[in-house]
This record gives sequence, structure tokens and C-alpha cells, in this order.
Amino acid sequence: MTCPVCSKPTVADYRPFCSRRCADVDLGKWLNGAYAIPSTDPDDAEDAMDQVSRISDDSSRPN
Repeated sequence: MTCPVCSKPTVADYRPFCSRRCADVDLGKWLNGAYAIPSTDPDDAEDAMDQVSRISDDSSRPN
């Protein structure tokens, strides 16, 4: 098995990586969103969710 970051052979202590550095590089990619799956939702999906949230908040309040 090779390291998914640099393609060197893996080391058991850092598997599936070859070193702590490559493990940290991979973690940084996850944290920065480099591995995010592209959305197929319309651009205004967040706005629609905000509206639904506001409507449900309003309906739970007493009149």
C-alpha cells in the first residue's frame, strides 16, 4: 500500500500514510473542505432552509 498523499510506502505507525507530515496534510485537506462532495442542490438551497427554519420557529411560538 502506498501513501495517498505522496505515494511512498506506508509506515505501520501512520497507516495509511508514510509519515506524520502526510497524515497532517490529509487532515488539513479535510478541514479546509478539499474533500467535499459537490452539491447538486440549487444555489438558493441555504436560503430555502433558512425560510423553513423561520417558519417552524414562528409556528412554535404562542400567539
